[in-house]
Amino acid sequence: MTNLSCQKKTQSGAIAIIVAIALPVLIGFAGLALDLGHLYIEKTELQNAADACALAASRELTCDPTVGACATSYLINAENSGLAVAARNKVDFQSTAISNAQISADSIKFSTTIAPNSSYLSRAAGADPASKYVMCTALQSGIVPWFMRVLGVADQSVTAQAVATLAPAQTNCAIPLGVCMTATGTPSNPFAGLTIGQWMTSKLSASATGSFDFIDFTPSGGGANELADTLKGTGSCSLPPPPTLVGEQGQKTSLGKAWNTRFGLYKGGDTIATAPPDYTGYAYTPTSWPLRFNAYAGTSGSTPNFQTARTQHLPYQGASSGVNVPNGYSNSTQAQLTSSGADRRLVTAPIVNCSSWAASTPQTVPVLGYACMLMLHPMDKDNGPNSTDDVWLEYRGRSTDPASPCATSGSVGGPGSVGPLVPALVQ
Repeated sequence: MTNLSCQKKTQSGAIAIIVAIALPVLIGFAGLALDLGHLYIEKTELQNAADACALAASRELTCDPTVGACATSYLINAENSGLAVAARNKVDFQSTAISNAQISADSIKFSTTIAPNSSYLSRAAGADPASKYVMCTALQSGIVPWFMRVLGVADQSVTAQAVATLAPAQTNCAIPLGVCMTATGTPSNPFAGLTIGQWMTSKLSASATGSFDFIDFTPSGGGANELADTLKGTGSCSLPPPPTLVGEQGQKTSLGKAWNTRFGLYKGGDTIATAPPDYTGYAYTPTSWPLRFNAYAGTSGSTPNFQTARTQHLPYQGASSGVNVPNGYSNSTQAQLTSSGADRRLVTAPIVNCSSWAASTPQTVPVLGYACMLMLHPMDKDNGPNSTDDVWLEYRGRSTDPASPCATSGSVGGPGSVGPLVPALVQ
């Protein structure tokens, strides 16, 4: 009995030794599985935030350096957009919103070239306002290991990075306005005869003889209410590239109020929260800009051009502009345009052959290309213009041009895509 008792005690001690030796190994395996999985999830969450930050920031890098020096407001707008969108993402198993500690203004950097990474600078460090690439870096530090801490592993950090720029789209969003091809234009070159900076006017009537007309991207359905919603929103989206058929040309009513929201002018149920304005509501007409050319970046007396007005967030100046918006509208203040403004007056619009529009049955024509247009002034009638009222836009070139000041939303295309510029991840 004595020998058996001693044998049991010896075996019990051996098991304890084996457990003591195996326990760190077991903890190590658990740490590899669970702690590394934890870090992987944190990395994925940070990557989502970095991607969103870069895409939102790149949407604002629309300065055209060929018309003059770019204002720092482009970087400020990009920085603010990146931070705002990144903050909508969460980390720690989707329990905590992204904070300034994870993505800050200093971790949003800009460059005029995609590489090298050393060329990227934050706005505070002197980034070039003409930059076309933006890099967002998200950092999560102080991640406490669940199991590996027992083995002496310290707190961990995870970093995610994304680079985005504007690239041609496969599908895109555009406003419901057809810009008429000139007499010298052809289906293969619909931009012939158009000069960057030129003003184009139309009555927006049923005649289809002006420089542009309201159209519907989904012919035979929707009508004016649909067009109004697209003007107040992002535009009509998921449009395939040319030659998509568009139509419903003709007199459209009730669009004046929707058009005016982009100038920070609101009436009825529309508000700055439901229909964002541009960064400026300043109006350009033959009265306020007699040259009728290049209000975007040109000079006309003491009147600030569009780039200056946007940088200063100038509101609609009233009847002195040459267009008198009717009573009942609330005009956004400079402070409201600063805090709630977006890129709303540089718009993408399809080029169409208006001469063949009226003769077609049904009244549909193919999209021949997409143009970048500057909306110059609000409308002085709630229902839109009468047959005697001019509405002016400024042509800013092909929306596919890498230097285009226009950007829209949509799906990124491949190397041969010809759609307007949309935000795209490149790293």
